[in-house]
Amino acid sequence: MVAEARKAFWVMVGFLAVIWAVQVANWASGYSLSYSFGIRPWDVERLPGIVSAPLLHWSWAHIEGNSGPLFIFGFLAAYRGVRRFLGVTGLIAVASGLGSWFTADAATVGAGASGLVFGYFGYVLVRGAFDRHLIDIVIGLVMGLCFAYQFTGLLPAEGIGWQAHVFGFVGGILGGYLFRDRGARSVEKEPGGTPPGGSRPALLKEIEDLGL
Repeated sequence: MVAEARKAFWVMVGFLAVIWAVQVANWASGYSLSYSFGIRPWDVERLPGIVSAPLLHWSWAHIEGNSGPLFIFGFLAAYRGVRRFLGVTGLIAVASGLGSWFTADAATVGAGASGLVFGYFGYVLVRGAFDRHLIDIVIGLVMGLCFAYQFTGLLPAEGIGWQAHVFGFVGGILGGYLFRDRGARSVEKEPGGTPPGGSRPALLKEIEDLGL
């Protein structure tokens, strides 16, 4: 688990390095990359923008606002397994991109990693419930409380690609179910009513599994 957490850390560092490098090129081109490779709703030729749009932003403030939550939620989404995280990321990107492509104003062009941010947020909130890992349930509750303001991004707002937020969030929840740990099982009790391993709380066992 610790090894996977290290991989998750460096995956997110690498991802941020890529989007910031792209931002430099985008800024130097007058943000023509966002216009050319972002999502333009109902334009079939721009469907590949579903893949490229999360790497593009419209300003320095835009990428700065996304980077912190992207790293936090991305790391928490990936620390139990980078391979599963990549599958969840693909699902979120498709759900967010297609949802925006079908529902946003055809006169707009969407770009930004916020769809992934909301997708990872949704995934982190529900993963513990689907996997039945107590530590992940606690993490989901803490993140939900600490980042409750994120839910306002799911509301319709002028000048904001809220459609990508909503569908990304839904994609994250769906990812929690589809990529759940099918080997997870609830805590079983021994005949005497004591959980396996004695009276030690299951949450402490989860923390030990993380190497903490």
